[in-house]
Amino acid sequence: MKSKRVLLVSHELSLSGGPLLLMELAFLLRSVGAEVCWITNHKPSETDEVIYSLENKMQHRGVQVLPAKGREAINRALKADLLVLNTVMAGKWLDDVLKENVPHVLPKVLWWIHEIQGHYFQLEYVRHLPLVAAAMIDSHVAAEYWKTGTRDYLRIKMPDTYVVHLGNSKDLMDIAEDSVAKRVLREHVRESLGVRDEDVLFAMINSVSRGKGQDLFLQSFYESLQLIIQKKLRVPSMHAVIVGSDMTAQPKFESQLRDFVRVKKIQDRVHFVNKTLTVAPYLAAIDVLVQNSQAGECFGRITIEAMAFQLPVLGTAAGGTTEIVVNGSTGLLHPTGKEGVTPLAKNIVTLATNVHRRLTLGKTGYEKVKETFLEHHMAHRIATVLKEVLQKAKSHPKL
Repeated sequence: MKSKRVLLVSHELSLSGGPLLLMELAFLLRSVGAEVCWITNHKPSETDEVIYSLENKMQHRGVQVLPAKGREAINRALKADLLVLNTVMAGKWLDDVLKENVPHVLPKVLWWIHEIQGHYFQLEYVRHLPLVAAAMIDSHVAAEYWKTGTRDYLRIKMPDTYVVHLGNSKDLMDIAEDSVAKRVLREHVRESLGVRDEDVLFAMINSVSRGKGQDLFLQSFYESLQLIIQKKLRVPSMHAVIVGSDMTAQPKFESQLRDFVRVKKIQDRVHFVNKTLTVAPYLAAIDVLVQNSQAGECFGRITIEAMAFQLPVLGTAAGGTTEIVVNGSTGLLHPTGKEGVTPLAKNIVTLATNVHRRLTLGKTGYEKVKETFLEHHMAHRIATVLKEVLQKAKSHPKL
């Protein structure tokens, strides 16, 4: 990729998984000497502190940030050796901006898809998908989902599709393997939450939305507290933390979460933390990660990040989570929907009452991360795809 011109197109710039992954790719490409430009197709009209901070971070690392529309964007796309469209909705940028130039760029487009929800099967987003050089998807489950969905519902064919499991960044692994840093972070976060060192802390670290399942998690957490009382179990005080709170993004849903906590009188046990770019302090502070996505994650980066911190994972048996969490070995799986509330509650009780089980699951998860889910693993997998796409694009004339 040295000296190659790469244009990255993201439908948004935020603290969610897709944009952050594309940023990591931008930095990896810069580290090997590629010329990298970034375009955000959808930006709020008003100044956003998160966007401002992330754009500054990219520019500081040598990534050029361009306006989504205009002659410069078109020229960059036509002259690029490679375009990466990030997420399904980035596809609208092709028609909105490139217009009659779309056919010229499709042979050098790599479409990185992170979604696994049915409402993205819309022709307005993906009508050009069959003609791009390749698609890259984060899990085998999601790849099969897209293959059958595009065929059965849209009557279009997927391009050559590569499955690329993600990996943890070196920065995160450095913290995860530094016992002193973890202890300091654990003490700081727990003190800020009012949680003692001996308390058992379960966490969801996702953007707050119904699809991520925070509501069902809180129901399970409450049910687990009732089970402990009914069975007269002796366990340390249990707490739950929702990391990813944002009342401006999902005000109705988040209000429902907080109302549930208040009605059930568990305000002293449930904590809400605003969305953050820095998840390491919370991974250092908690004892168990809960991955409760209801449609299933396409992959679920936070899952392998938790495993790097030797945390067991309680995950839904859906989507890419099933390719990461080995039930009974690195975590425990439960069904999606209301049917999963009681099984998750029982799994919460199991791990709250068995320190040895928590530690064993966490240690096995860490070993799996070291074997499969590191940054250099992901970089190697992506490099293989980029090589294939560049070879396909060689015959495409530069304009």
